[in-house]
Amino acid sequence: MFNWFKTAILMSAIVALFGIIGASLGGSSGMILALAFALIMNVGAYWFSDKLVLRMYNAKEVDDTTAPEFYNMVKELALKADMPMPRVYIIDEQAPNAFATGRNPENAAVAATTGLLRMLSARETRGVMAHELAHVAHRDILISTISATMAGAISAIANFAMFFGGRDSSGRPANPIISIAVMILAPLAASLIQMAISRAREFEADRGGAEMSGDPLALASALEKIDHYARGIPFEAAERHPETAQMMIMNPLSARGVAGLFSTHPATQDRVDRLRAIAQAMNG
Repeated sequence: MFNWFKTAILMSAIVALFGIIGASLGGSSGMILALAFALIMNVGAYWFSDKLVLRMYNAKEVDDTTAPEFYNMVKELALKADMPMPRVYIIDEQAPNAFATGRNPENAAVAATTGLLRMLSARETRGVMAHELAHVAHRDILISTISATMAGAISAIANFAMFFGGRDSSGRPANPIISIAVMILAPLAASLIQMAISRAREFEADRGGAEMSGDPLALASALEKIDHYARGIPFEAAERHPETAQMMIMNPLSARGVAGLFSTHPATQDRVDRLRAIAQAMNG
């Protein structure tokens, strides 16, 4: 519940930031133009995200004849959660990872790499897929699209002001010093909020997946294994498409020295600690 509240606060913050920046740099007309531009770009990505991402990763759809154990595992979890059965894919990559995509539960897909299926036990894989189905149930693709739209609109306003000069809400030229500071800091602030939303949704998917599978420790063990092995195995498709990193259960990018505030995923140990606390609560 806390992570839903945190997400609501962060979403409100990025919308408020958009309003403040838009009024101070773009005026009402510039704000509407930037929002429309960002909305068009991100709605298209939202609507076709499943097809685009699956194609990027050369994912192959499987069924109960081509990958019966994996497919039936997802089917069992979807039935338990009273969700529509998603399409199921496997990606031929050594790096262990998984993701969910699709604009709603009726048009969802889940995918796992061959590396993940090989390295994890069936129990751990079940925990991972429960996490991914929780993303679908929580409509996290929609949430990430809204936050990306707001962040994109803020960046568009800042770029517009950089080339054409900022305007206040009355249409008068804005203070140049303030404008320069806002142009630099506004996109940074928007990105920080967007990353914080992503981290909150990962925590919530961990919780939802733990409840769906009834086995929080399986997901905790899987996260520890994925984190350990992913450090030494490059995920080449993800490196070519870093914009998809936030979709994965674990950050697939090789650059690990980024500060936590700029990470799309919480620290693995924090996730594991929370899952162990959930397990204690379930057994207590």
